[in-house]
Amino acid sequence: MTFDIVGADAIKRGRATDAYFDRTLEALEHADRNPQVVAEVTADQFPTGEFEVLAGLQDAAELLADVPVDVHALPEGTLFDGGPVMRITGPYQSFARYETALLGFLSHASGMATAALAARRAAPDSHLLSFGARHVHPSIAAVVERAALIGGFDGFSHVAAGDVLDREPGGTMPHALVICFGRGNQEAAWRAFTDGVGDDVPRIALCDTYSDEKDEVLRAVDELGDDLDAVRLDTTSSRRGDFRHIAREVQWALDAGGNSDVSVFVSGGLTPTDLRGLRDVVDGFGVGGFVSNATPVDFGLDIVEVAGEPAAKRGKLSGTKAVYRTPDGGHHVALASQPAPADATALLEPLLVDGTVSMAFDIDDAAARARQDARAVSFRQ
Repeated sequence: MTFDIVGADAIKRGRATDAYFDRTLEALEHADRNPQVVAEVTADQFPTGEFEVLAGLQDAAELLADVPVDVHALPEGTLFDGGPVMRITGPYQSFARYETALLGFLSHASGMATAALAARRAAPDSHLLSFGARHVHPSIAAVVERAALIGGFDGFSHVAAGDVLDREPGGTMPHALVICFGRGNQEAAWRAFTDGVGDDVPRIALCDTYSDEKDEVLRAVDELGDDLDAVRLDTTSSRRGDFRHIAREVQWALDAGGNSDVSVFVSGGLTPTDLRGLRDVVDGFGVGGFVSNATPVDFGLDIVEVAGEPAAKRGKLSGTKAVYRTPDGGHHVALASQPAPADATALLEPLLVDGTVSMAFDIDDAAARARQDARAVSFRQ
């Protein structure tokens, strides 16, 4: 018995492809034709004003490593709203079979990073944790969590993703722990957690399993005293009513009891709209499906030049292009042969030179880039 997973080796060998690329290669080989081309990855031809975040670039670079091509790309974390995010130059047969996997790497991660940035912008000063790995195939959990970090999240919950990304996962407790002790025995569950987990784990009590949130919060304070770092409210949307009012009531009760140092953390199907409505009355959020279930960016890869001559299918812009950022936050697309806009910064940078990776990848750098670009272009979704 094996899982339904396409393994890394199959992806690297070009097996993670659509069948028509195999047919294309058969036809080209039969015709002894392997033209030098320029191909570009784009979502929109012209700037639209709807910005998205580029992610998945490290996996894309690994896919094309050792392939005899030159690749330019926007650095990971760059915001774009049209034009190429990647340009590949080389003999077409050398990279044709990688198109499907390449677009998958970029499309899925960029969609999630864009959603994460929207959440971060909605709650710029709050602590954000990614709780969304449970909504996707476990084989891509690290992709989810990496995209969340690029979008500006502070951490995530998935253990194996932490192994991949060399980050320590975070988390509190599930309702299952409290239920294991039974109704009326919430204190026993909170005490077991406090006494049982490692010293480096924050003592955060889940306070909405059986009774009113304020009631359970005050009981947790009485039970744990100074050991309690925070409380989490994860009430399902069908039972939570006015969640903002509940959070304010909990904060009031903590303050009135001299426990204003106990943080309040909320989770459960939250969107940026929820975050904007709660960010002034809670300290942090666990955001899940909004990021992990984000719509992938609809990238396509198209040949735009053959043997040095502009060439493209109908509906696509022919010719090798450049993209620029201007000081006013504008994203500009132009033919590479044309002069750059005044005071503009060229955004495409070398990613691979003759199959050798030439760009460094750092999650924190990508997150800082996304944060800076978001300010420059006034990003909000």
